[in-house]
Amino acid sequence: MKPYNEEQSKKEQVEQMFDNIAPTYDRLNHVLSFNIDRMWRRRVMRIVRCHNPKVVMDIATGTGDLAIAMAKSIDGVRIKGVDLSEEMLRVAEAKVSKLGLADRISLTKGDAENLDMVATASVDAVTVAFGVRNFENLEQGLSELYRTLKPGGKLIVLEFSIPRNRLVRWVYAQYSHRLLPRIGEMISKDRMAYDYLPDSVEEFPSPERFSEMLLGVGFANVRAKSQSFGIAHIYEATK
Repeated sequence: MKPYNEEQSKKEQVEQMFDNIAPTYDRLNHVLSFNIDRMWRRRVMRIVRCHNPKVVMDIATGTGDLAIAMAKSIDGVRIKGVDLSEEMLRVAEAKVSKLGLADRISLTKGDAENLDMVATASVDAVTVAFGVRNFENLEQGLSELYRTLKPGGKLIVLEFSIPRNRLVRWVYAQYSHRLLPRIGEMISKDRMAYDYLPDSVEEFPSPERFSEMLLGVGFANVRAKSQSFGIAHIYEATK
């Protein structure tokens, strides 16, 4: 990734980046994805709901869209939202409070690679929407998620990927490298954050490799399902 400060770690850069774009994040997210991100999150929510969890940890919860969707749709569930960025959490807290969901959703600043505040085998499901590619040490982060899950618990990850179809891949590359950063800069005033997005997607492991990594840290029954011509994938895995 292109650094804000070359002396910062990736984790520190990601935290600063999301702090900077938090006020405009929701609007840009929906505009830049043509609202497809809402559909993908609904699919994740439905998968989680099928397992009827009582406690869900939403890693990289950001402004809380997925956490809110799950709290609204899953009876009796409690959501633990965790994110590196204080400013993103401020936005999430305002939304949660406005919707009267503060008794169902708790929000904590934290690092997915070091979840000391979460007990071992204490959650029924873990969700991560567009967050795993920001982990500094991916295997360590996945191991921490595995640790926090109860035996039989589910991990559901939604993440961008590179389309396999040549034409779709070319169109996606043109959009993500040319148009997306310009729109992002215009609205958020932070060009670097929206240059980072396509770069981080290209650096992220392929669906096959990421599935292997999940198996490598102990997960079983790993499935990867392509979304919208391969622009994203939803991964499901069981502890």
